[in-house]
Amino acid sequence: MILNCKYGMNSVDLAFTPALELAQLIRDRQISPLELTQVYLDRIQQYNPQLGSFFTVAGEIAMADAKAKTEQLAQTSEVNSLPPFFGVPTAIKDLNAVAEMPLSYGISALKHNIPNYDDGVVTRIKRAGFIILGKTATSQLGSFPYTEPPGFPPTRNPWHQDYVAGGSSGGAAAAVAAGLCPIAQGSDGGGSIRIPAACCGLVGIKPSRGRVSNAPVGDFQSGIATHGPLGRTVADAAALLDVMAGYLTGDPYWLPSPAISFLAATRQPSTPLKIAFSTQVASFGEPEEVIKKAVHKTVQLLAEMGHYVEPGCPDVQELTDPFKRIWQAGVLASGVPLEVLSPLNCWLGEQARNTGDYLQAVHQMQIISREIVAFFDRFDLLVLPVYLQQPIKVGEWAKLSPEETVENIINWIAPCPPFNASGLPGITLPMGQDEKGLPVGVQLIGKPADELTVIRVAAQLEKLSDRLLFQRIEL
Repeated sequence: MILNCKYGMNSVDLAFTPALELAQLIRDRQISPLELTQVYLDRIQQYNPQLGSFFTVAGEIAMADAKAKTEQLAQTSEVNSLPPFFGVPTAIKDLNAVAEMPLSYGISALKHNIPNYDDGVVTRIKRAGFIILGKTATSQLGSFPYTEPPGFPPTRNPWHQDYVAGGSSGGAAAAVAAGLCPIAQGSDGGGSIRIPAACCGLVGIKPSRGRVSNAPVGDFQSGIATHGPLGRTVADAAALLDVMAGYLTGDPYWLPSPAISFLAATRQPSTPLKIAFSTQVASFGEPEEVIKKAVHKTVQLLAEMGHYVEPGCPDVQELTDPFKRIWQAGVLASGVPLEVLSPLNCWLGEQARNTGDYLQAVHQMQIISREIVAFFDRFDLLVLPVYLQQPIKVGEWAKLSPEETVENIINWIAPCPPFNASGLPGITLPMGQDEKGLPVGVQLIGKPADELTVIRVAAQLEKLSDRLLFQRIEL
């Protein structure tokens, strides 16, 4: 199908066009919000049954919004007055409330729970002009780095559907990678944006603690979790972070606005920086060889860009136990009866009955986090793997005991939780593919509240890497 587009794009071309470019096409009146929304809804109808990327497809709501925006566009003489992503479709992770759409948290018993309000981050996304296509799949309560909640289809990796798309924002990552939406919101409490972004060949940003509001709720896991964007380009992810960021009344943590927009940072050159790198974290050992090569490739590119790079990594050896106890307590703090949860979440919740243990874990985590942050007194950035093994197969750990599964999770995603604990910003970039065709990702971690540097360097790396490998996927 050729649409009314000056470049003669067909529907597949449009589906894989970056969100910022789509916004400009709408402003140029080369395509309407209604046409574009239909492109994505058609692809969702065709591919979601095999990918499991959406729990809920809100087709009627999305089309009504798209029709209203198309009419608004026709009546607007000054398109620059429109919000930045006017008419561009997106999706919201099913851990966040969107009025009139189900909010299940990945719990089958809550499939018909429909809130009458929007979370604060959703309000910001709507105000930016986005059209919400539906709710993307998440692991149950967002607890796990793969997305296979009981009562829902598993979320599969578009690059190789035998493998997981990561989690807990697995549905968001699979949807963007497969061209079912151009950009999506996710959240990260222990790698839940960075892991699926790496699994699916995307850019994922975990912002600093306090950058994005959790309104209208407060905080029940001591600030380890935050909302963030997943996109196909650094510029798209940065621009969505601009939309999502900002204080809302009563937030327990907040940061001042940066000197420039995050999108503007993608267009700035970086001055020479001192950058540390490591292929391993604490005592978890070396990652798979293809992941090590991706880290070394990143380091080589950074050196060619004029940055000073040297081996180094903060000591996070003692973080595993307190972080695990806070993770367990999050299940209990959700308020969901354990009997309706999966056996693994139920087991996690049962381990967290002692309030004193939780408070002690928070105390220990904060002490260790000070040491992690102090590492960045000497370095501007840190380059690490995102995980230590490539994505597992769908259902690979389904028959393991809860204890075995938790141990496997900890050993897989070890490079991610230290920066949730310390509240530092990070970004995931694709840096190659393995022999199965699965993407390989690396992460850049920055100083406290310094997303600008992280994004600036990531944008430069993107220009030098084989980023075009991940622009389109054949399903």
